[in-house]
Amino acid sequence: MKRKFKYRIEVSYSQEDDCYIAIVPELKGCNTFGDTPEEAVKEVETAIELWIELAKEMGREIPGPASKPYIFSH
Repeated sequence: MKRKFKYRIEVSYSQEDDCYIAIVPELKGCNTFGDTPEEAVKEVETAIELWIELAKEMGREIPGPASKPYIFSH
């Protein structure tokens, strides 16, 4: 799957919530969940788009990716 954005995505399983959580560390508050790691990543790709769109509307700076893009699962 080719990714549209080059931000790092961290995926982990939450036993408490019984789902996978995907976070984008460079974009504060940008996180989602899914029943599978793949679903969580798919959802967070949409969240990244919305996060950037909202930041532009609010006139906020959009941080660039801080590191090489990868999906990290633990």
